[in-house]
Amino acid sequence: MTGPRARLLAVLTLLACLGGCTQDAEGTGTIPAANATTAPALPTLADQLPQMDAAGFQTLMGQLRGTPVVVNFWAAWCTPCKAEAPLLVDAHARFGDRVQFLGVDTQDLRVGARAFMQAHGMTYPSVFDPTNSIGLSYSLPAPPMTQFWDANGNLVSTTRGQISQDDLQSGIDSIAG
Repeated sequence: MTGPRARLLAVLTLLACLGGCTQDAEGTGTIPAANATTAPALPTLADQLPQMDAAGFQTLMGQLRGTPVVVNFWAAWCTPCKAEAPLLVDAHARFGDRVQFLGVDTQDLRVGARAFMQAHGMTYPSVFDPTNSIGLSYSLPAPPMTQFWDANGNLVSTTRGQISQDDLQSGIDSIAG
């Protein structure tokens, strides 16, 4: 085959390969999650990143009743998220046995999210929300944002934007009392 048909076949083959290379493969995670509790929808691998929407998130939060929860909305491309990640990782190391930490990776690709999690040593699980449906259900156009939920499932406080060490500690104190 030569001429226009060969060129067309070559272009179509190239486009098929590029399409396959840019897909956001779900796969499974490799980092065991250090969870304070168990729940059917709570990932047991920190970087598993199961896709979740606002309804699924509400189901998960209902399953987590009985345990205080810190929820951090983040993305690998988010500069303030990169700055606050070490604070959250440190807080998880100190309080993760009695407070469930949960990330919501939003408007991202799994490959970038997993690299971000590995680079920052995140061992608490995150869910994957590429369309930001969870964030938008809390009027969050873009990350970061951190929420503090008490053991009764009540949203106690929210910090919009990059969280400080003092605000993080205050939030944890308000739910872990």
